[in-house]
Amino acid sequence: MTVHVDITPHLDPKVDDFVRGRHQMMIGGKRVPSLSGRTLDVLDPSTGRVIAAVPAGEQADVDAAVAAARAAFEGPWARMVPAEQAKLMWGLADLIEQHRDMLAPINSYESGKPIGNSRDGEVPFTAETFRYYAGWATKLNGESMTINAPGDWHAYTRREPVGVCGQIIPWNFPLVMLAWKMAPALAAGCTVVLKPAEQTPLGALYFADLVAEAGFPAGVINIVTGFGETAGAAMAGHPDIDKIAFTGSTEVGRSIARAATGNLKKVSLELGGKAPIIILADADLDSAVEGAASAAFFNAGQSCGAGTRLFVHRRLYDRFIADVAARAQTLRLGPGLDPASELGPVVSAQQLDRITR
Repeated sequence: MTVHVDITPHLDPKVDDFVRGRHQMMIGGKRVPSLSGRTLDVLDPSTGRVIAAVPAGEQADVDAAVAAARAAFEGPWARMVPAEQAKLMWGLADLIEQHRDMLAPINSYESGKPIGNSRDGEVPFTAETFRYYAGWATKLNGESMTINAPGDWHAYTRREPVGVCGQIIPWNFPLVMLAWKMAPALAAGCTVVLKPAEQTPLGALYFADLVAEAGFPAGVINIVTGFGETAGAAMAGHPDIDKIAFTGSTEVGRSIARAATGNLKKVSLELGGKAPIIILADADLDSAVEGAASAAFFNAGQSCGAGTRLFVHRRLYDRFIADVAARAQTLRLGPGLDPASELGPVVSAQQLDRITR
């Protein structure tokens, strides 16, 4: 494996100014610090150095964000026809694309992933996700269903937006995870309180500027930064959040499910897994080796679909393992912002320790 020794960030001055600037949450359409005044540090995974500080939101901040989301849900967002909601989402997608030269390096700086993956993969896919769900805004028509009832009674069901959605996302795909959580909720007529991972909050905070520029009503989208055990826990147990969506570890998912029982909020959990790769006797070996290596090493292996286990036919086993190892040796390891890097660092010292164990 080739290792780069140059760890100097390749930052555009505008990106550098944003990263080094003063960061605030987005609550009710306004930029605000945490009510406690506390902050948390954001690190460059390539060096371990502090590159920014963001608000460390807690219960009171979550309360304010939920109140703003509730007011928007019952007010301007509810009064807006789906076609107008779709236009806002489409406009937001256009802004994401237009700001790729900002979003991509921010994403790679704080997560460590190679800049090509951010610029050519994650940012465009984030924009396309908002476009896709923008199309659904006018297709979810709230069809009713009549139910046979005795006597003179008439019974029916009707599809309606769930309400305020609390969303907690991980650090491995900060922008895509934001879009996967947020875009379908908006398309269904819900409002959002989103907490990005404490390791990768900067992209979400830059995204908040695009939300304002796109013209979303205040409170439809709220961004609260903070730690999982404070801000995240406050969201999971909040009595005025109607649904909680979480992607992350199985252990944390269990605690969120328990906390959600307070008001029986709806819960969506995407938790840990182990993805096997099966190599049969008739496999095209060169293609299989490349595919297995890509599945294992893409995003430094930090993916729920990472190919973490190999089941290889005994006839191919020795050659296959040797070829995968040889492919690993050719990967160019370096900082995410170095265009030559094929493999970036894992996101934090804590994750490195987990992997090593």
